[in-house]
Amino acid sequence: MSDIFSRIEHSRTADEVVQQIESLILEGVLRTGDRLPGERELARQFEVSRPILRDALKSLEGRGLLTTRPGGGTHVADVIGQLFTKPVTDLISMHRKAVTDYLEYRREIEAIAAEYAARRATSDDLALLDRIMARMDEAHRTGDFDDEAEIDVEFHHAVCECAHNMILLHTLRSCYRLLSEGVFQNRFLVFTVPGAREALLAQHRAIYTAIKAGDPAAARQAAMDHISYVERSMLEAERSGDWQRVSRLRLRQRSDAGDGAPRQRIGEPAEKP
Repeated sequence: MSDIFSRIEHSRTADEVVQQIESLILEGVLRTGDRLPGERELARQFEVSRPILRDALKSLEGRGLLTTRPGGGTHVADVIGQLFTKPVTDLISMHRKAVTDYLEYRREIEAIAAEYAARRATSDDLALLDRIMARMDEAHRTGDFDDEAEIDVEFHHAVCECAHNMILLHTLRSCYRLLSEGVFQNRFLVFTVPGAREALLAQHRAIYTAIKAGDPAAARQAAMDHISYVERSMLEAERSGDWQRVSRLRLRQRSDAGDGAPRQRIGEPAEKP
């Protein structure tokens, strides 16, 4: 991990170390699972004594922000997903309407995030988006389905980070957690729609281009158009899947009955016994 920690300027107390790490987690610089530097290196970066650093890390661990793995160092704890408890997540996964509501919510919230990103993204934010967009192009070129799906979510993470709003950041991260945990089993359905991969790439590029151009209105609209497309495509894929299921059952039934069996034509009277 590069030097993201700053020298403690004043009294060099554990509280100041705690506050700095808290801010890095809250701002999304440190993310779930990130490993902190070793104790010696971290004390050097903060320019505090190791006893002071230990007190700070112990405090953060006690509050559930950090976790220590035996022989594996200190990591940022799982601090996202708290908006949805396990019972609520289970309910969401079992109700079809939840998918519609989820996408409706994302359409509005991601529109705001994209608008803010177009207003607030720094040069470093844009450099990160450049790298993600390049990876997305490469995954599309190679046809790596898993990479495309993974980078899709990473792209949306980056956009909300560019918005520089902590509540938006953690709210959307919690929403994306539902995807990564497979709560919506049909999340990949959209990729089965003909032309979807090309359309999704173009939509992500439209969001990216609007943010880079500093055009809030265009960024908002591009984000809304993207989620609306995902919603339509999921519905289309589900309907297509249902049609295939019915067709398969129909073929099986007629095969079992024998294709050559005589059938009553529509409008003909039934044969008398």
